[in-house]
This record gives sequence, C-alpha cells and structure tokens, in this order.
Amino acid sequence: MSQTYQPVLAALWMAGSIVSFSAMAVAGRYVSSVHTTFEIMASRSFFGLVIVLALGLASRRLGEIRSERLKQHFFRNLFHFSGQNLWFFALASIPLAQVFALEFTTPIWVIVLSFAFLGERLTGARMLAAGLGFAGILIVARPDFSTLEPGLMTAAASAIFFAATIIMTKALTRQESIVSILFWLTGLQLCFGVIAVSLQATVAWPTAQTLPWLLIISVCGLMAHYCLTTALSLAPASFVMPIDFTRLPLIVLVGMWLFAEPADTLILLGGSVIIVANWINLRGENRSRTKPAAV
Repeated sequence: MSQTYQPVLAALWMAGSIVSFSAMAVAGRYVSSVHTTFEIMASRSFFGLVIVLALGLASRRLGEIRSERLKQHFFRNLFHFSGQNLWFFALASIPLAQVFALEFTTPIWVIVLSFAFLGERLTGARMLAAGLGFAGILIVARPDFSTLEPGLMTAAASAIFFAATIIMTKALTRQESIVSILFWLTGLQLCFGVIAVSLQATVAWPTAQTLPWLLIISVCGLMAHYCLTTALSLAPASFVMPIDFTRLPLIVLVGMWLFAEPADTLILLGGSVIIVANWINLRGENRSRTKPAAV
C-alpha cells in the first residue's frame, strides 16, 4: 500500500471509530431506562462473543486463542468491565458531552498510573499534560463537594479504570493476537455480567424495543476498537488520536438533537483544555521517539 494514502485511510478508519463510539453512547442512553448496566454488559458481551467466534471461524484464526496468560486477561477485563459499567451509568445520569469530555482524561490517568506502578519517567511534557488535564476535569465537572453528582463521579472513575486497562493491554499485545484478546474480552466479561445479573433481585430481559439498541452496543463496541486499532496501524498516534477529539463537538450536536441537551460552554471549554493536554502529551512522546540518541 502506498504510504501517500495511509493517512487518508487512517482518517477514514477513525471516522468509523468516532461514529461507532457515538452510536454506542446513544444506544446506551436509550436502553438505560429499562436495563441495568450489568444487563447491558451481559448482552453486549454475549453478542460480541458470538461475533468474535463467527469471524474467527470464518478467517480460520480461532487457533490463535491462547490461555497461557489467562490471569492477565482476567484482571484486564475485570478493570474494563468495571470501567464500562461506570461509563454506562454515567450516560444515563449526565449530558453525553460531559461523559465524553471526562473520558478523554484516560490518557492523563495513563501517565499517572504508569509513573506510580510502572516507574515510567515523568517528562516535562507529561507533567504539563497531566496538570492541564486535571484543570480540564475541574472545568467540566465543576464539583460541589457538599453534593457530589454520582454521574460525574462514575464518568471520572471510568476513565481511571480505562487507563488501567490500557496499561495491561499494552503488555498483552506484545504476545497475544487481536483474536485472542477479543475472545477473552467478550468471554470473561460475559461471565462477569452473568454473575452480576444473577445477584439482582429482578432481571429485565431484552424486548423487541431494546434488543436492536443492545445489538448496536455490541456491534459498535467491537467496531470502534477495531477501527481505532486499524487506524493506529496505518499512521502514528500523533496523527490518529487528535482526530478522535472530534467526538466531543459531535456528541454535543447529537445530545442537542436527540436529547435536547444544552450546549454547555464550560463543558466545551474544559473538554478543549483536556484535548490540548492530550495533544501536548502526544507531541512530547513523538519528539522523544524521533530524538537522536546521544553518542
């Protein structure tokens, strides 16, 4: 493939990722009044597992599934399951733009957790990015510590769990194929979801009205990550990830159109600060990779 067209293809794959993430958020909002987050996650994981097995069988790649690192898969998916439940809870509680703005703090938490648990070096760019990111959180959330909004707290907490998931995924991708990772993602999270649902007093089963939305959540959840991974394989993260930031203004328009959510200026301002923080971090990482080694 010509390198001339790779950035264009990467941008197209990112467009697919953005649409998929946004569609999943809208579907999650629609079913949240009927289903608990555990029911949503159980349905998403069931349909996702069926899709992964079907595609793996069709491409003859099921043999790539490995169990040697089951412990790492278990804890990675436990963190992701927790973060995804918190994310779905937040979707039903606060404006979509607020959820997405706080979700964009995930790379900031990756910096903090990598320093705390992996001993990675804190560069000037990383410290500036982290500081701006937390300033953006305060602008978006505007916390009133006397009455903390559960939706804001769960949206912020989901970003921390997603960051921990990313750190564990980085280690897995060095030795595991995408088929194996997706199989254990959907399979283990289906087990977590079934256990959580079984502990509920009552269970709301999918209906003719909610089943299409649950299918959208399942398909778009897989598509979003597949599109993002493909885009990153075609172009550097410093090119790909800033495209993802267009999710924020897009979801503002979607929230206004479908749910009559107001365009909150402070959410857009705080989200912009978080986006700038991520851009500084990406730029700093790109410079460190291209910097010639000292002799």
